[in-house]
Amino acid sequence: MNIEIKDPFELRSIYERRFEPDRNAYRRRLWQTLVRGYFGRYIGRDDCVVDLACGYGEFINSVKCRKKIGIDLNPRSEEMLDKDVSFHFHDGTKPWPILSESVDVVFTSNFFEHLPDKGALKAVLFEVRRCLKPGGRLMALGPNIKFVQGAYWDFWDHFLCLTELSLCEALETNGYRVVQCVDRFLPYTTINGPEYPMALVSAYLRLPMAWKIFGKQFFIVAQKR
Repeated sequence: MNIEIKDPFELRSIYERRFEPDRNAYRRRLWQTLVRGYFGRYIGRDDCVVDLACGYGEFINSVKCRKKIGIDLNPRSEEMLDKDVSFHFHDGTKPWPILSESVDVVFTSNFFEHLPDKGALKAVLFEVRRCLKPGGRLMALGPNIKFVQGAYWDFWDHFLCLTELSLCEALETNGYRVVQCVDRFLPYTTINGPEYPMALVSAYLRLPMAWKIFGKQFFIVAQKR
């Protein structure tokens, strides 16, 4: 039985409960620091970037590029996005309303674990590949079940368990070439966590040895073959 959560109003309720409004400013600062200190190196000023499952837009609002696109099933996403972001209220497992070979970078954070099964993941990888230009890049961040273990199930909408190796294998067998694979990168979640000074976050990004201690999410960059 497919119990995937696709009801937009349930998604809205989940994320309003999970991401407290009083922490929105902190999350914006955090993602601005992450983009400036790490993710931005993969994005050019003339790129077209898609944020798949863009949520409240913390990533895509922080990116500096020619064209920005957000995709999400949360009906509140659009109101959180900057005016220069084009929004598609859309199921990412279905054919995207985006032209083939028109996108330079697709970024997704903490999305694949919400898919119901590997067939859905394969459908997403197909759409990403269709929309990417030759040599375009997919950047994927998500919980690594090897290190998260039981805490993975603390979230009602988690279904698909992945490690960095299983995702790399899925990519390599579906038309991608993995160019970077980090098994431990960021901590698992900021939900109910402390608000760290941005100087500390910046220092963490420069210290891969710290990732091996605190990191529980993988980060993978794959290129369209």
